Amino acid sequence: MDSARAIQPTRTRPHPGLSIEVSLREQSLRLSDDGETLAVYAVSTALNGPGEHEGSGCTPRGRHCIRARIGGGLAPGAVLVARRPTGEIWSPELARLHPERDWILSRILWLSGLEPGRNRLGDVDSMRRFIYIHGTPDTEPMGVPRSQGCVRMRNADVIALFDRVPVGTEVRIGE
Repeated sequence: MDSARAIQPTRTRPHPGLSIEVSLREQSLRLSDDGETLAVYAVSTALNGPGEHEGSGCTPRGRHCIRARIGGGLAPGAVLVARRPTGEIWSPELARLHPERDWILSRILWLSGLEPGRNRLGDVDSMRRFIYIHGTPDTEPMGVPRSQGCVRMRNADVIALFDRVPVGTEVRIGE
């Protein structure tokens, strides 16, 4: 696949009943369509807990939407840095060579806040904070807070979610 195509945000029409709810307490992500649960996934949110301020390392709460979808067609475990594929596939050996990396793998669903003053604009802007739903090494635990603010998922799970949700899908992050 042409790597330039893989990094282009996919623009599609939002499905009005499709939504995502992330529970910080349960460390879960629920995909629903008009209130009917389609899938539930274990996730890992911020080690620092909930919070909206830039530089906090916290997961922002409130209403968001998917602003961009990045990585369509990439191999599972493909490494993304600054929202671009590096050409690498995550492996334990690669991890040993780069212990400083916060691994963003497979797919990115880039979130944009919908609530001015809470998670949009100024020093609380989720998009400017680069808050994503993204894949992480399968060696990382799910169901416990460990991220630097993003919502981490297993690679197979984030790929399945990515394939089901268009740009514009609402994402609610709550306690």
